[in-house]
Amino acid sequence: MLPVALTNGDVIVIIVIAAIPIGIVAFILGAGNAYDEIGKGMFALDHDAPTVSDSGGSAPVSGEAHEAELRQLLEAKAYRQSARGEEPVDVDAELERLLSEPAAPTGQLHQDRQLVEEVRQLVIARNERRLRQGKDPLEVEAEVARQLRDLENLGQ
Repeated sequence: MLPVALTNGDVIVIIVIAAIPIGIVAFILGAGNAYDEIGKGMFALDHDAPTVSDSGGSAPVSGEAHEAELRQLLEAKAYRQSARGEEPVDVDAELERLLSEPAAPTGQLHQDRQLVEEVRQLVIARNERRLRQGKDPLEVEAEVARQLRDLENLGQ
């Protein structure tokens, strides 16, 4: 009988060759469904974000909800000011002042001539870019009006 001597390198090669098929079988049997579960779970977002329609903005907010949100914002502002060592704002007085002010009229952005001119310049620049890309240019005034309308509805 011949003595069999294996070196360390031979043992490592034999273990690797034996482990590859075992790893492939384990992956096929156990991890096949793992890729289907990526992104799922308790904190997953399984739905698309709601889209904003062009026809309308968000639902109207009740007066109590509006007042509660304003109070929360003012309390947070007062907390930040006191944390910085500043004099915090009087929440109740500021809330009364904000609630007593009339709401901004619709179309207020159209009265800001600088904003209208800036949006017009952006639309003109976009038209130049579209022309370089071989696309049809946008109608400037209609696009300016659309973008200003979108800006007015931004905070609602």
